[in-house]
Amino acid sequence: MSDILCIGSVLWDIIGRSSAAMRVGSDVPGRITRVPGGVAMNIAMTLARFGLRPALLTAIGRDAEGDELVAACERMGMDCSTVYRSDDLPTDRYMAIEGANGLIAAIADAHSLEQAGDKILRPLADGRLGSAAAPYGGQVALDGNLTAALLADIAHSPLFSRADLRVAPASPGKAERLIPLLAHDTATLYVNLEEACIIAKAEARTAAEGAEALLARGAARVLVTDGGREAAEGLRGQGVITGTPPQVLVTRVTGAGDTFMAAHVMAERRGAGRAGALEAALRAAAEYVSGEIGS
Repeated sequence: MSDILCIGSVLWDIIGRSSAAMRVGSDVPGRITRVPGGVAMNIAMTLARFGLRPALLTAIGRDAEGDELVAACERMGMDCSTVYRSDDLPTDRYMAIEGANGLIAAIADAHSLEQAGDKILRPLADGRLGSAAAPYGGQVALDGNLTAALLADIAHSPLFSRADLRVAPASPGKAERLIPLLAHDTATLYVNLEEACIIAKAEARTAAEGAEALLARGAARVLVTDGGREAAEGLRGQGVITGTPPQVLVTRVTGAGDTFMAAHVMAERRGAGRAGALEAALRAAAEYVSGEIGS
């Protein structure tokens, strides 16, 4: 049995990192790595490091890259029995360039996940994990790489009516896809300040203002980060609290938000209150971007 479902992108991350500051047209020495990635995968990896067994609901091709990716997931302790393996869709990939001044550019090739659509959700309907008559009642980490139509269906689907939904956008460019989930009573949204402003259609200047704007739009619960600045957690009817992340030397950024979300989920599973869980998540994200936590 798995401890939590991770639904969304599981792919290969191809990341080029340099210690030099970069701009458009830069050509600098650095390191290029290929590691398992994707929002759902990054969350699952962090949860697995904490000792949980996540189950993956995603689309992975039956190509050589897909076989290698599934094998890597299983070695890390993830349940891949619920993965949709496609014969005619290639395994997805993500490519990013990072410099000393942060993320320079990135391209997400998650077309196979989008084309697979609701096929990845079959285990929630066919009795393996639940059904419309007996919905899955555990925790679900959901990422915004799914299509807008599928996310809207999830927001109103009886298959998710009892689930503890933890939702993360894939990027600011896909943040609007999460708007239908604002009305879901058991959804917690994990966003950065830019994403909060897009979803709430507001001009917030701080994470606390972003959290307030999302609650005003009907969100049940939100967590808003703002890089190395103050973060906030907002809960319907109980207001907003804030926390300040530890100051560290940033060596990487890809995956930091996913680490924050997974650490927050784990802290709550261990019984932490609102302030304690926020502090634990900020600490884990800081350790990750500093390189103290491995990829």
